[in-house]
Amino acid sequence: MRRISREYVFKLVFEFTFYGERNDDTLDLFLTDCELTDEDKDYIRNFYRGITSQADALKEQIASRLERYTVDRLYRPDLVVLMMAVYELNGKSVPAKVVVNEAVTLAKKYGTEKSGGFVNGVLAKFVD
Repeated sequence: MRRISREYVFKLVFEFTFYGERNDDTLDLFLTDCELTDEDKDYIRNFYRGITSQADALKEQIASRLERYTVDRLYRPDLVVLMMAVYELNGKSVPAKVVVNEAVTLAKKYGTEKSGGFVNGVLAKFVD
């Protein structure tokens, strides 16, 4: 279920990148999904709030590892995946290999054909 929870967080953060503020109505809508456990709901809530409260700092961290790109020019799904992954890497509660693998999987699903490789390359600079 953690993979499904990450997808919910991806969608929430994606929406956040357009409006610049958390949307608790969308969060509540996602949390009413009957297939989610209370643990999954807490994970989604905490992950979403953590990322959105640290969005600017996460973008700065990502920008510091980019070559030939700026954060503003990144394909939005790639940016969201990177924000999620960097947030998890900063927390150090999930092994780096798992974070990178999950991020690449999300990038492949929601990004372009090159997104998986791009996200993997950027995240490699965080886990040296």
